[in-house]
Amino acid sequence: MATILDSLTPPVQLTPPTRSAVLPTWFGCSLPISTHSTRCPSISCKNENHSTKAFVVPRRNAVALILSSCVFSEMGFHNTAVAQSSVGFREYIDTFDGYSFKYPQNWIQVRGSGADIFFRDPFVLDENLSVEMSSPSSSNYRSVEDLGPPQEAGKKVLKQYLTEFMSTRLGVRRESNVLSTSSRVADDGKLYYQVEVNIKSFANNNEMAVMPQDRVVRLEWNRRYLSVLGVENNRLYELRLQTPENVFLEEENDLRQVMDSFRVNKVSG
Repeated sequence: MATILDSLTPPVQLTPPTRSAVLPTWFGCSLPISTHSTRCPSISCKNENHSTKAFVVPRRNAVALILSSCVFSEMGFHNTAVAQSSVGFREYIDTFDGYSFKYPQNWIQVRGSGADIFFRDPFVLDENLSVEMSSPSSSNYRSVEDLGPPQEAGKKVLKQYLTEFMSTRLGVRRESNVLSTSSRVADDGKLYYQVEVNIKSFANNNEMAVMPQDRVVRLEWNRRYLSVLGVENNRLYELRLQTPENVFLEEENDLRQVMDSFRVNKVSG
């Protein structure tokens, strides 16, 4: 889970994480996150068509089209027309932990990431999504409003991201800001917070150089981070999306559909 809202006292006393990996925390208290064990989520695949502007091909579609063309060319189908359909979505439903969301149908699941679930774009490796949540035994959230107003939550979301990306390398500098915070009531009647932040990472090309003119600062990466927060089953859930800023400009509509699809669901005891 992400460390969000360090200044707000959590509803209950939280316990230290039991996992050896570095875990994000909420409200300054470490929360263990379940990663596999006996849970058996169900996945239902639902292809959904959505309109796209004429002659506009997203990055991942363009790459797939090129690869498909090469395959047909090698097979000798020189006169065969190759049509790349617009991006659709599949739905991931975790009935054990109680959440669901839709994701682009060509994204792949990556195991062992440390999150409860993790998908990424197979062509743009910096583009991914994950879900994390607080421990059911050490949290007692009643509403996402326990985190305070969206603006305050946004500041703490950004603080957590910067903590996770903290580097011990010499000459590394991060620039960041909260782009937007909002709240919405979804069709399930539950309140969700949405937070968008931008983080840029800069580094020197020669950290050990003695003369300042030999240490040239360059941009390492420039990313957009999108978070959706919700509460159910006395647990705090977070859907995270990461994408390079230049890719976000191309695929904003798809990514916002993923954000809007996130739901937290009641788990039958």
